[in-house]
Amino acid sequence: MAVSHDVGQLEDLVTTAHRIRQAIESVIEGKPDVVRLTLIVLLAEGHLLIEDVPGVGKTMLAKALARSIDCPVRRVQFTPDLLPSDITGVSAYNQQTREFEFKPGPVFANIVVGDEINRASPKTQSALLECMEERQVTVDGVTYKLAAPFMVIATQNPIEMEGTYPLPEAQRDRFTARIAMGYPEPSAELEMLDVHGAVSPLDKLEPVATTAEIKALIEAVRSVYVSNAIKRYAIDLVTATRQTPELRLGASPRATLQLVRAARANAALSDRDYVIPDDLQELAIPVLAHRLLPSIEAQGQRRHPEQVVADLVRRVPVPEAPGSRGRAGSGR
Repeated sequence: MAVSHDVGQLEDLVTTAHRIRQAIESVIEGKPDVVRLTLIVLLAEGHLLIEDVPGVGKTMLAKALARSIDCPVRRVQFTPDLLPSDITGVSAYNQQTREFEFKPGPVFANIVVGDEINRASPKTQSALLECMEERQVTVDGVTYKLAAPFMVIATQNPIEMEGTYPLPEAQRDRFTARIAMGYPEPSAELEMLDVHGAVSPLDKLEPVATTAEIKALIEAVRSVYVSNAIKRYAIDLVTATRQTPELRLGASPRATLQLVRAARANAALSDRDYVIPDDLQELAIPVLAHRLLPSIEAQGQRRHPEQVVADLVRRVPVPEAPGSRGRAGSGR
């Protein structure tokens, strides 16, 4: 049975998301798909991993989203000597009160920008595990809740680059999606030279949404209808990654949950209050591929997880269901 949905609330979501998208695109030229996926992850209550070579705008994208929303934002520059307490906070002894006081770390913000996360040691990377999954931090046996909404936007360089540490599987699994910026088109790069040559557009970027508006948008996305057929289709896609011999590590149940959440956000941004198979298909690669490990044979054939997921999307049967609400859609 479909959940009743306020059409006006959905229209407000699309309008607010459009304002945020325009604000980000005033800084990031020629990357509409990347900007859209960033918004999808935000509305799906997820975390975003941006992976690419230096100089293509990874940090700029994270900063643009952070500045578009009027909320507390903290940045962490990951380095090999960064300690877990530098991220989560530490209990310090106050000589005047003769008591320990908790000094919050940078994770106590609505948006946390982690720059070059894979330059920190695995021990420091793991400091984000609890806060990304449970929205809380435990220090010296005391648990502190994080404010909502909470989103980690981390950038990383390709793992082949010198001085990097591959993210552990548990860490990668907590990122809802991974995107690559890619090099800009020549026309967009020419415009960048004109716009960025004199002054950074970030300096002129003003917030276009409040924390309360983002909370309301997230609530609206939660109520987007997902039929049982679509849920089974999501499970079938994820199960296929666990059964193919080309992968030695398939997607987790957390991946299924985040795929459906992202599909809800994609449907809402498409001005729909129900999910169709196209939503899952569009997001399968960015949501699933970074969680997967190829088999030795697939590595020998230079088969990347993105290619494997694309083949699975083509092979897994698409559900068909009649009706205007919760209909299956055309598929691919």
